[in-house]
Amino acid sequence: MKFIVLPDGSAGESIAEAIQNGGGGDDVVTHPSGRPWIVGTWHAHELITTIAGDRKIALLGCALVNGQDLTDTIGRVRDLGGLDRIARTVPGAFHLLASFNGQARVQGNISGTHQIFHAQIGPTTIAADSPHSLSRLTGACVDDDIVAQHLLSPLPPWPLYDRCLWSGVHRLAADSYLELTPNGGPRLIRWWTPPSPETSASEGAVAVRSALTDAVAARTGTGGTVSADLSGGMDSTSICFLASDSPAHLVTARITVKDPSNDDGFWAGRAAAELVGAEHRVLPRERLPMNFFGLTEPDPDAEAPFAWLRVRGQFEHQARESAAWGANRHLTGHGGDELFMPLPGYDHTLVRTHPIKYLRRLGAQRALRRWRLGNTVKELLDGGSYARWLETAAESVTEPEPPSWVPSMAWSSPPVLAPWTTDEAVHAVRRCFRRAATAHPEPLSPLRGQHQFLQGVHQCAEALRRADRLTTRFGVTWHAPYLDSRVVEATMSIRLEDHCDPRRYKPVLADAMRGVVPADILGRQTKGEFSEDVYAGLHRNHSELLTLTEDMRLERRGLVDASVFRSALVGPHPYSRNIQLLLSTLACEVWLRSIEQRSQQEPGLVSPGGMR
Repeated sequence: MKFIVLPDGSAGESIAEAIQNGGGGDDVVTHPSGRPWIVGTWHAHELITTIAGDRKIALLGCALVNGQDLTDTIGRVRDLGGLDRIARTVPGAFHLLASFNGQARVQGNISGTHQIFHAQIGPTTIAADSPHSLSRLTGACVDDDIVAQHLLSPLPPWPLYDRCLWSGVHRLAADSYLELTPNGGPRLIRWWTPPSPETSASEGAVAVRSALTDAVAARTGTGGTVSADLSGGMDSTSICFLASDSPAHLVTARITVKDPSNDDGFWAGRAAAELVGAEHRVLPRERLPMNFFGLTEPDPDAEAPFAWLRVRGQFEHQARESAAWGANRHLTGHGGDELFMPLPGYDHTLVRTHPIKYLRRLGAQRALRRWRLGNTVKELLDGGSYARWLETAAESVTEPEPPSWVPSMAWSSPPVLAPWTTDEAVHAVRRCFRRAATAHPEPLSPLRGQHQFLQGVHQCAEALRRADRLTTRFGVTWHAPYLDSRVVEATMSIRLEDHCDPRRYKPVLADAMRGVVPADILGRQTKGEFSEDVYAGLHRNHSELLTLTEDMRLERRGLVDASVFRSALVGPHPYSRNIQLLLSTLACEVWLRSIEQRSQQEPGLVSPGGMR
């Protein structure tokens, strides 16, 4: 699916003509006026539209709703703002587009699996689901300051990750919608705020179960064959049990791992034995592309460096397998950790809202996470603003990553740059942080736990969105029901203390799935670890990875010292988390090479010489 949204005016007509003359825009949906509104390419099942007079609604994606419900909604609401209920309550994941009386509303969902970007052509603002589409139309250049911040590990924090790599192209915040007027003038309107976490554990379990059941039904309700991950973890297992009770034929897939101490296979086998009627496939690790395989090949998606680049080959292989099994949709458990694993920021919030109750649990929390008392107390007492945290983070990007016994109860984990980044890259990243701090941005939520929650959801959703673009090329769309808006909101509404029982693993999800997933599986207390596969892939593909250190595009731009990076790539890596620094650099390098190649193959894309 790829599309551009145009305002209801003569300027939109001209832009649509240019798109179609350039060979794009196989599918067109018009405004009620008859002018072109949505121009792009999609499958028929991905689009739901309804019209009533001079009002029209379109949902692009996966939605559990019928046209009559949308028609009834049009009749009840007075303006575009009245459509908030659709965005909040309709199960699934989709772009919501509406055209009322010449005004247009454009938005994605609150996680970001369905994202909107916008840019101006002259005085006219247009929107799209991809920044690359807009960069081609506007002749936008790549901003090297933003490239530099993608060298950070972990990923850039809010609001830096909302900045698009293409100058003049903007990412729409997940909590907002874009309103386009006939003359193209835009308005950004915030429609969603995080819910207050006041729902009890029992009520919350019911809400999460209902939302997740509907999310899976949105993908399986039409029947056919659906494939799904069955890793053995609670997240994917829950999705499989929900999908097994649907009109669709379920084919589960499990990838074996190298580490013999990883017990995912044992738990997946127990779940498979209970999934009556499902078909089960095991993909031997030896027959799959290893971690870091095929990185010299260009990334087919030009949006940004791909966070899950090291397993790109596995996504492609699994999509081919799913297609061979007759599936055109694949369900994954991604997003479960982000929703149900208690974050250190919860501790920072709970010690202020429920101090006595929290302090009774502090010893167990420290033992579970191996936190040292002094570091824990220091983090709990910190009360700095988000802008202040950004200022501090700007100064600390060259410091080593803190050890595991130091809890990260700040607004975000401290981002760091690798030793092979240049002074120019360091200065660029610090400029980005300081510029953001000067604007005094509000955090995603005033509660640190919820801020960390939403930041993790957004970053997982971006990677999932990119994975879906990758697998769609093989005829299989990738879906993460946990990242649907209703599931995210239901989870966020539950009291933080009910997420944080150190004696139980993912208590919110376990309570929600009671009666759906067998109790012994919900009681699993272990979690699979995959660093041995990462090390094996890094070793096996060393020669191929070293070719990426030759004539590095990052070095051309003054952001990386290629010789230092090469030494790090072949050197020892005693801690698997340090490999993330390598991956951030590799992702940026692969992305720059990819857009360079596409600029040579596709007319209308700005040449690499136009980058700054």
